[in-house]
Amino acid sequence: MKLSKMQMLILFGFLTWIIPFAASFFFYDPSAARMTIDNDFFKSIMVVFSALVGTLLLVKYFDAVEKDFVKEGLIAGFVWAAMNWVLDFVVLVPMMKVDTPTYFMSIGVRYLMVPIIAAGMGMAIENSARRQPLQAVNKNRKRKK
Repeated sequence: MKLSKMQMLILFGFLTWIIPFAASFFFYDPSAARMTIDNDFFKSIMVVFSALVGTLLLVKYFDAVEKDFVKEGLIAGFVWAAMNWVLDFVVLVPMMKVDTPTYFMSIGVRYLMVPIIAAGMGMAIENSARRQPLQAVNKNRKRKK
């Protein structure tokens, strides 16, 4: 079943939240109700893992994009960041028992990486698409010599 770009946008936005959330349970001991590793180390792992998940999903998302790559990257990035904020406020913030400013200082601001990476990926694709015709012309010139 092929997903539409809109379906991919929503599904992948959800996956950018649920996959790292599920992975975080590997670092939590429910019997002791605490993390099994240092909190700063946990946050570092989660940022790196989330960037990996988000980047892989963006690569797949951009397979469905045919033009306006920077615009599409910004749309995907801000939609995914907003979805992550909403899901955090529904699930994570109540679990952590923190107020909104504390949440944004410790976690929320990090979601701004998503539109930055998505827009950067869109720029890279646009630049590559612009250069591709030139590279094809240069290859043909070399073959003729």
